Amino acid sequence: MKIRTAATAALALATALTLAGCAGSSGSGTESMPGMDHGSSSSPSAGMADFNDADVMFAQMMIPHHQQAVEMADMILGKDGIDESVLTLAEEIKAAQQPEIEQLQGWLEEWGADSDTDSMDGMDHGGGMMSDEDMQSLDAATGADASRLFLEQMTMHHEGAITMAQDEVDNGQNADAVALAQTIVETQTAEIATMQELLAQL
Repeated sequence: MKIRTAATAALALATALTLAGCAGSSGSGTESMPGMDHGSSSSPSAGMADFNDADVMFAQMMIPHHQQAVEMADMILGKDGIDESVLTLAEEIKAAQQPEIEQLQGWLEEWGADSDTDSMDGMDHGGGMMSDEDMQSLDAATGADASRLFLEQMTMHHEGAITMAQDEVDNGQNADAVALAQTIVETQTAEIATMQELLAQL
């Protein structure tokens, strides 16, 4: 047990010395590489400070994007004569994206960034956003036509979200935000495949 403890301590010391050496080579200590931290520090403020413009843009754009997806899901869930598989998918989309909206809003608040996405209505929130006319068409559709329109629109919507999320994976700094973006890419890619299968069956 003592040998294992000693080995562990030695390994920890070696790691610390290696890290210190890497940081020292830059000439100004570990603070010279803030981008290398990604939230691994034990400092309470490190997680809040560990973000960049890409993280903020991702959150600000994804919130209204998700909100529209939830609105679309609510529309289809409120209709009669909708395919059961489509209803199940709509419920899953809503259940996944509503908590993500709250998480994104929380990050913007922590980062001291503008979280009033209503003020950004004129912005391009990323590909796949439905126009007012698109939303009105979905609202007015019934039965199999509504099921088909929902699947077609949500496929486009997901494709836009995947593009936005991939940009965050490639350019973001905050580890949690990048992880969420990766989840969005994986989840919505799978949902697109499901929607294509459902469209073929309608």
